[in-house]
Amino acid sequence: MNITITPTETAGVSRRLQITVPADTVASYEDQAARKYATQVRLPGFRPGKAPPSMVRKKFPEAVRQEAIELVINEAFREAIEREGLKLAAQPHVHDLKAVPGQPLEFELHCEVRPELTLEKLEGYTLTRTESAVSDELVEEQIERLREQKAEWSPVEDKAAEGDMVTVLLSTAEADGSLPEGKEYRLVLGGGQAIAGIEELIMETAPGATAEKSVRWPDDFPDETQRGVSKIVRVVVKDVKRKALPALDDAFAREVGDFDTLDALRSTVRTDMGEHARREAEADVRGQLIRQIVDTNPFDVPKAWVMQLVEGYMQMYGVPDAQKQTFAKEFYPMAENQVRRDLIVDTIADRESIAASASEVDARVEELAKARNADPGQVYAQLQKQGRLQEIEREITEEKVFTWLLEKNPVTTA
Repeated sequence: MNITITPTETAGVSRRLQITVPADTVASYEDQAARKYATQVRLPGFRPGKAPPSMVRKKFPEAVRQEAIELVINEAFREAIEREGLKLAAQPHVHDLKAVPGQPLEFELHCEVRPELTLEKLEGYTLTRTESAVSDELVEEQIERLREQKAEWSPVEDKAAEGDMVTVLLSTAEADGSLPEGKEYRLVLGGGQAIAGIEELIMETAPGATAEKSVRWPDDFPDETQRGVSKIVRVVVKDVKRKALPALDDAFAREVGDFDTLDALRSTVRTDMGEHARREAEADVRGQLIRQIVDTNPFDVPKAWVMQLVEGYMQMYGVPDAQKQTFAKEFYPMAENQVRRDLIVDTIADRESIAASASEVDARVEELAKARNADPGQVYAQLQKQGRLQEIEREITEEKVFTWLLEKNPVTTA
């Protein structure tokens, strides 16, 4: 295709190309568009799709022109990308389109290219692993959390106290002072689910009773327009339930899991917490290493890749539309770091030929099958159906890359 390409930006992974298509080339595409459009329309006196292109062009000038412009842009885009040798990271965008009949067609193509990492320095970094001992106190805190999970809630006739679970109907006065019909809420008092003034009103009200009083909204309330405002609040306490923790004995251990004694449960909790601490320490070391590699081998990443990750997390977390902009702004730096990490891992794995092999993935699946006491073939098929084989491959590749890196960067223990 006869086009003129003028690069206007080549910073980092961003590319901008000014594209100019001669008027006669555009005219030839209008003829092509007319022939294509003629196969799709009906004109009186002609069989469907048999109208002459010249007549179609005269009858539908705007539609033919628009079709031609789309054909020109698509072909010019492909030609420009091929001629410039660009490896695109995402679909490019057309800006500043100028399409005057009889004149050259002009537009600017904005695109991002795949970054090419050199990673010249991968050795000589200072890494520290912080060992976290699992104390008796930490073990007992975890045991208490298990007790909380097994707690039973029983109805009481007393007024609610902090820590009780209540079911209430709450209504707050409107601007004109009227009280709407109450909405039902289930709250655990003292957990910050309601403002302090409302919790106080609930605790002053017996089960089955109704109470009203003026409540002042706190000065740090999230909605700035409500800070310091006093309103009449009506509460109907429908029921109050009090929590009873199970006894800390061998029976509790058996209820939690396959443990004969409380000491056996404590031992397992200590082992699990130690393993968790080890994984956290290892993740911290890897994080230190990645940050230092990025600092000494700076590179840009495509915004399109970062936003794709952000949008994936928004979908996974079910972020409401109203909160998406705030979430994206807060999560963007974290997603950008993840993209950088992935690029570093991929580059090293490719350069050193240490990516996960099919046999290594099969071996990992066999390990999972053995742990589940299941058939490896069935586990493999299940993981494949769930799209999780790629996750396993990625996990193995990361392990191999970080093993390779840590052989070159010794870790000291704090």
